[in-house]
Amino acid sequence: MLQNLNIQNYAIIDEIQIEFLNKLNIITGETGAGKSILMGALSLILGERADSSVLVDSSKKCFIEGSFAITNKPLVQDFLKENDLDSNDTLFIRREISSNGKSRAFINDTPVNLSQLKQLTSLLVDLHQQFDTLEVGESDFQRSVIDALAENQNELLSYKQIFNNWQNAKKHLVELQEQKVSFQKELDYNQYLFNELEELQLQENELEDLDAELKILNNSEDIKSALANVYSRLQEGDNPIVNSIKQLINQLQNFSSVQSSLNVVLERLQSSQIELADIASDIENINDSVVYDENRINIINDKLSLGYKLQKKHSVNSTNELIVIQTNLEKKLQAVLDIEEAIQKQILIENDLVSKTTKLASTISVNRNKQTKPFEEKVNSLLHKVGMPNAILKVALSECALNENGMNEIDFLFDANKSNKFEPIKKVASGGELSRLMLCIKSLVAQKIDLPTLIFDEIDSGISGEAAKQVSIIMQNLSIDRQIICITHQPQIAAKANNHLFVYKKEVNGKITTHIKSLSSEERTNTIAKMLSGENPSDAALTSAKEMMFQN
Repeated sequence: MLQNLNIQNYAIIDEIQIEFLNKLNIITGETGAGKSILMGALSLILGERADSSVLVDSSKKCFIEGSFAITNKPLVQDFLKENDLDSNDTLFIRREISSNGKSRAFINDTPVNLSQLKQLTSLLVDLHQQFDTLEVGESDFQRSVIDALAENQNELLSYKQIFNNWQNAKKHLVELQEQKVSFQKELDYNQYLFNELEELQLQENELEDLDAELKILNNSEDIKSALANVYSRLQEGDNPIVNSIKQLINQLQNFSSVQSSLNVVLERLQSSQIELADIASDIENINDSVVYDENRINIINDKLSLGYKLQKKHSVNSTNELIVIQTNLEKKLQAVLDIEEAIQKQILIENDLVSKTTKLASTISVNRNKQTKPFEEKVNSLLHKVGMPNAILKVALSECALNENGMNEIDFLFDANKSNKFEPIKKVASGGELSRLMLCIKSLVAQKIDLPTLIFDEIDSGISGEAAKQVSIIMQNLSIDRQIICITHQPQIAAKANNHLFVYKKEVNGKITTHIKSLSSEERTNTIAKMLSGENPSDAALTSAKEMMFQN
């Protein structure tokens, strides 16, 4: 609920502070006293755009702050948590407007943008003005009214989850089908590429190894000749190196006993002889393994030719890269086989979700249908009471394709004059008719859901007598479980107040400013009597005023 409203330097308001009760708060005052200015100031902390022209004194900023009790308001608490805003039992909302027109908004002293402010205050306050009632003609509002009366909240939560799952499943199915078309377009070409690579039967690093082998085969004769020459120098011929070293060892051994330092040299020569003999043996083995094979050369050349051709084709430089390409092509070909199976599975999933969505939508639709007639009867009864005896509301509920709100289109149709010609509300209802219609609807919806603070700004224009009395009864009943703030000119409505606030103008130091005060019981009696009979109320008017208040 709105506890306090502090307004400084706004229009003809210098500074006022207003306290509200958690019941029926009535605001009255002479025309032009500043009641609409109060609503204008209040709308700023509800997120409306600001204008520097509202500043009384351009040397200082305009300041508007409201404090709200938010105990047992889980949606408000959730919003504060989601937006990293401080959360206490009391919420402070402030707007500041500088002389250059720049505006700043704060929630619990934390700067916020207007979008955040509007989102939060929509959970706190429902500002209902005479010419701001187009919401009643909107399909979303009309559907929410019927759903509130049908108590569809839990079903709608479940339905929207299943509906979203269905939409996601349907989207996934379309993606799979598009993939299938794409795969099929590339199937033949991918199969051709894969076959080329598969026929080559490449092993890891094979082309590189074959290239090295080919170089050996192409140079086999020269290699064998060089190897034979080296082997001959080491082990054969007239004076092989291995034998020469052996002879040198024998010559030095004769003196090793005389010159002890020769032992080290002898050991090194013996090691060299052994190593050279091993080298000669290895060279002989290598020489035996090098064989010129023209057939092998042709085989290698053919495979290398194909391999290099495919490397160029796929813009790669190694065997392993070609193997990776072959693996990926194989996966794509397998995907063509797998996707049809995936599509069939997805169709089953989607069909199951369609069935569940339709079933739950049907339940919601049945609940809505059950409420349309009782709702029509109750609204029409209230319309008659609030001065619209010829007005008839009719709910048109029809089936439509499944959507996020179910399978129904809901339209409130209106006939103001018993012409039996029903048209959508927003096309035929006047501003005053819309206002009273909205009041009647909200009075019914309030029994089912937790509405925020309701503010009515002169929606009782054009009515009096019994109609005004009935409006006052509706507001009084609404205020039993929620805060109501109402600006009115009707004494019948003012008499129902739990808190009667009076707006007036006062001249101070040659400047006229707006003020507001909470009336005592005696002041209320006198004010209501004036509303009944004029500036100087008669005794009868005072008596009538007391009777109205006593009936309260």
